[in-house]
Amino acid sequence: MHTLHIHVSETAKSKVINPVLFILFVCLLFPGRLCAQATVIRAGYVFNSRTGKMLEKQMILIREGKIRQIGRDIPYSPEDKLIDMPDAWILPGLMDCHVHLTVGFPYKKMSIEQMYTTESTALRALRGAYNAQVMLTNGFTTIKEIGNDGNYASADVIKAIRKGWIQGPTIFYAGKIISPYGGQTATNIEHEHLWDDEYLDANSPDEIRKAVRKNIYYGANVIKLAADSYAYHYSLQEVQAAVNEARSAGLKVTAHVMGGEAADNIILGGAAAVEHGVYLTDEQLRLMKSKGTFLVGTDLAVSNSLTYGVDTATALKYYHLNIDRLKRAYRIGTPMAFGSDIIIDIPGKNRAQSILEILQTWKDAQIPNSYTLQCMTIYAAQLLGVEKERGVIEPGFFADMIAVQQNPLDSIETLKRVSFVMKEGKVVRQD
Repeated sequence: MHTLHIHVSETAKSKVINPVLFILFVCLLFPGRLCAQATVIRAGYVFNSRTGKMLEKQMILIREGKIRQIGRDIPYSPEDKLIDMPDAWILPGLMDCHVHLTVGFPYKKMSIEQMYTTESTALRALRGAYNAQVMLTNGFTTIKEIGNDGNYASADVIKAIRKGWIQGPTIFYAGKIISPYGGQTATNIEHEHLWDDEYLDANSPDEIRKAVRKNIYYGANVIKLAADSYAYHYSLQEVQAAVNEARSAGLKVTAHVMGGEAADNIILGGAAAVEHGVYLTDEQLRLMKSKGTFLVGTDLAVSNSLTYGVDTATALKYYHLNIDRLKRAYRIGTPMAFGSDIIIDIPGKNRAQSILEILQTWKDAQIPNSYTLQCMTIYAAQLLGVEKERGVIEPGFFADMIAVQQNPLDSIETLKRVSFVMKEGKVVRQD
């Protein structure tokens, strides 16, 4: 232990000590103790997700997992780690707000009931761990895991990431999906409650409040409702019960809903987001805008839909429905965040690659590339409630960043070729 004795004269005491010089003095005296080594990225371009524009020739200084400075010319120490990418485009880490990490149906053979009977929660967790690492190394540094994970399998995936046993994104987790009787299944009376490993039946405001508390107890930090899987759906009072109970714990509610009165109840009830919303009307989209309700559209490409085993005509039908709703939401100004909902991978592609096929839908809907990037970064962060921590490359934010070798404002599909990934200041991938 070093002991520092400094004699300060009475004259010096009366003077104001320059804090910058003092810190520099202490760093020189005790190197490595108070002034940890920084990482400096020298980039050709940096995406400003607030404005949707690129900044040229930027330097980013990172220390202790967070961005400390960004600018054209930042002084740094020879001991700092320099990552030189003068020809790369640096973006905030991507976000996906509708992920099913632990689900992986065989190509063209989706059967959720069979999955319940043939796959253990342990197996589901292992698949989730694998997909989490795949998503991170392909540029997704934050995701919302939306349920359908067996008996809270994703909760253990999150614990393993936090312990450093595996690599994975920052995960917002819904736990079991809360739904009216039956979950989202199609079973018979001999197999009643087969769905209990995936869903919590809740058929009144009191039951909904209980289900919210159970999910929070087992690790959820967002709450998901399945609002309209059957002829019956949640009432406005039931949605409000979920929203109020979640809000008391500082959490948000999101809901699987396609349209109609069920969507009205979700929007008016105060949910943070509508998941899917295939049949939303212009009036509902305007109501969402006025309430600040996000659309997480899960706009599958034709290549995604064909994995379910549907014919080309059916895949195209839903593709055009997605494009139409996406165009209308953009025109109206409904808040949007990117979400994928991939549960069957395209042959020859991993989970992240299957997800990025969805960019074709946004392209065909003529959504500007800058806006698509914002929906995958800053707007997704706003939905998740971390807009002061992630989604922007600015001082004080976590150093979640990716790099690509072409300008994504010219071609959004360059996101399929990520060459560098950093999560909270640690390099995960550097090709």
